[in-house]
Amino acid sequence: MTLTWPGAPELPQLPFGRLFRRLERPIPEGAAIVTAYTDGQVTLRSNRKKERYHEAADLSSFQGVEVGDFVVHGLDILRGSVGISDSAGAMSPVVSVCEPVGAVDLRYVAHVIRIQAATGYTKAMARGIREGGADFRRWGTLAELPIPVPPLEYQRRVCDYLDRETARIDTLIEEQQRLIEMLHERRHSLVEVAFCDRMPNARLQNACIDVVDCPHTTPEASDDGEYEAVRTASVRHGKFRPGNGIPVTADTWSARNAGGAPAIGDVLFTREAPAGEACMVPNNRICLGQRMVLLRIDSSACIGRFLLWQIYSDRVQDYFVLSANGSTVANVRLPVLRTTPIWLPNLDEQRRIADELDEQTAKIDQLITESERFIELARERRSALITAAVTGQIDVSKVA
Repeated sequence: MTLTWPGAPELPQLPFGRLFRRLERPIPEGAAIVTAYTDGQVTLRSNRKKERYHEAADLSSFQGVEVGDFVVHGLDILRGSVGISDSAGAMSPVVSVCEPVGAVDLRYVAHVIRIQAATGYTKAMARGIREGGADFRRWGTLAELPIPVPPLEYQRRVCDYLDRETARIDTLIEEQQRLIEMLHERRHSLVEVAFCDRMPNARLQNACIDVVDCPHTTPEASDDGEYEAVRTASVRHGKFRPGNGIPVTADTWSARNAGGAPAIGDVLFTREAPAGEACMVPNNRICLGQRMVLLRIDSSACIGRFLLWQIYSDRVQDYFVLSANGSTVANVRLPVLRTTPIWLPNLDEQRRIADELDEQTAKIDQLITESERFIELARERRSALITAAVTGQIDVSKVA
């Protein structure tokens, strides 16, 4: 990748291994796990949410890391897991912990590698592919990654400018994230008002014709597939998120729906990673991916929207937590799901409550959508700003 900077048509480039050396630090006494995150932060896992991360019981294969070390995740480099550690602790052996031997600003190198990854350059030069990710665990591969090297003073100007500008954007993003959390809390409080005083009088299986587990195989993805195998990433906060599943062909869709396709009015449920999310079936062009369950609603006994809202009540969610199986990842087993205690009034009462919750949460959902869109645009702006500054499209020497 060619980067430019003011006053020069093309930057000199040096291989990463000429600018850094790999460290082999011992693990500090009583060390906690440090993780390289895809947003570029390298910090103690306890400082971040632990969803989808497994806590390793044996750290014998891990390595030590100190504050200020430069870290490159050998498998997640393509997703931006490159940065400067703000913590001391223990890191996975798939990570390269480095220190500079050349005149570089570590912030600048991190920006460059993330730009290379985002543009596909890193993947193109990678020698190994594992589950769709370039394998830079080999020091020999990482050491050959070319890094454009402008004068050190210019690197610092770029990074100081980006620190100021991205801090402003990050503050706006954090404000919107707090707003989203408040809106979700308000949404949840409405659900609790509807269900908190209702005594269970049935089991979840009484609301269903059947509770269908997913096939225990991963569906084969097809780039031109017109159907979608839904995954746990497809379901959040009672909503279906299109495009987060696996595109599959009509043959795969038919094979995975051998017992009957999901129907409008039925409910999708995530039994693991994370457990306890649900949404209405969005269309008839989906099938179940891994960790998904289909609740085929018995329309003579239950309204799907009513069951969906009740799944998010504290009583039901607490039941899942207390009954979940799995030491590192909660897993709601089908017998537990089928026998979940629920309140099942008559259909008119179910429809009234579901309609009220739909109406009461519509404005909240709209505000959440607007805030999520703002965050998406802000992140795009942040990424474009970094790229423009690092590649010289912005002359930071002329920016106050």
